[in-house]
Amino acid sequence: MSISKLSSALTRVGMLSAAVLAPAIAFAQEAAPAAAAAATAATPVPDKGDTAFMFISTILVLFMLVPGLALFYGGLVRAKNMLSVLMQCTMIGAVVMILWVLYGYSFAFGGGTSPYWGGTAKMFLSGVSTATTAPTFSKGVVIPEFIFMLFQMTFAAITPALIIGAFAERIKFGAAVLFCALWATFVYFPIAHMVWDSNGMLFKMGALDFAGGTVVHINAGIAGIVGALLVGKRVGFGKDMMAPHSMTLTMVGASMLWVGWFGFNAGSNLEASGGAMLATVNTFIATAAAIISWSLVETFTRGKASMLGGASGMVAGLVAITPAAGIAGPMGAIIMGLIVSPLCYFFVSVVKNKFGYDDTADVFGVHCIGGIFGAIATGIFASASLGGVGYADGVTMSSQVMVQLTAVVTTILWCGIGSAILYKIVDVVIGLRVAPEAEREGLDLASHGEAAYHNS
Repeated sequence: MSISKLSSALTRVGMLSAAVLAPAIAFAQEAAPAAAAAATAATPVPDKGDTAFMFISTILVLFMLVPGLALFYGGLVRAKNMLSVLMQCTMIGAVVMILWVLYGYSFAFGGGTSPYWGGTAKMFLSGVSTATTAPTFSKGVVIPEFIFMLFQMTFAAITPALIIGAFAERIKFGAAVLFCALWATFVYFPIAHMVWDSNGMLFKMGALDFAGGTVVHINAGIAGIVGALLVGKRVGFGKDMMAPHSMTLTMVGASMLWVGWFGFNAGSNLEASGGAMLATVNTFIATAAAIISWSLVETFTRGKASMLGGASGMVAGLVAITPAAGIAGPMGAIIMGLIVSPLCYFFVSVVKNKFGYDDTADVFGVHCIGGIFGAIATGIFASASLGGVGYADGVTMSSQVMVQLTAVVTTILWCGIGSAILYKIVDVVIGLRVAPEAEREGLDLASHGEAAYHNS
């Protein structure tokens, strides 16, 4: 074939190929944007309502810490130690917030496959941006990862601050802050991962803890009683008058805790849906029932219902319903509130006096005991027959209660052993307790050089 004929033939083939391929190319060009749009549609996008709901919930949990918890504890101590408690709550919260961003979020929710911690992948918030999301409990529903990270940060910040109420009025400021920093690292972050991360040991076992019965309250309560025993009793305990200096401020702080707790419990639903509203209902009525119950017990045993008892019942009810907030039904929540107050009252007024330990703000008697009761009761009142949301397939009430007991015991052992070791380390490094003369003077002046109140 001549060169000219070959060239002509190739030209005809090229034209034929172009004619054949043109529709395919055109189809591909039209299909590409459609495929891209379909892929975009398949990627969950955060709902602005859910995002706003989680933002408000996060701010409410911060409100629980400062000023809520700070004022609640501050009113319970003597006037000369008021500022020391306020400063401890403030500084502990600030320190843990920084630790959370540096490595705590990664240790708890870093995506690692370990059943005990989340790994290092998200240290310094690596990979977390305005574009990343976190899943909720509903399939295909997400929220911005930044707000999930911040919401969990407020939990991490308030939990170690709860501990200091157990040994208030006699611990060094630096010792309290150092212990809580270590405790958050080696106790709180791993427990949070075990209970709330999908790869966590207790999560995989099926443990139910909607908003922190084990992670927050049992955890803090055990660390508190261990600290109270190791730090020792206050100078003059059992001899000097050590009544709360301001029940007014304690009531103000407790009320702030109740308001903030709606963010704590309802926000743990991670989206503004019916589950959040169930948690809201339960947070109202379990707390109300516990206040009534505590006041009735005091009336029968002491002849009078006290404001301290009312505030204590308020916190006890909040603690008890926390693990069951979005799981139990409203009638179950009322029953939990009615039962928890007599139980906590017994530990605060009978067991504490029997063994003589000095738990200044009754962290063990209210948070730990209330948390244990709430965690176990969650396994009962989750039952659909009792108005709860029901169990997973194949799970019975007895099997769920056994899982709840396992979670409780695991938390007690991990926290109890870990806390004791960390207290000893802090004691060796800087010492736990202030000098007796500083304790007598008051920690406001001795530790901070200022006084909460001045005589006019």
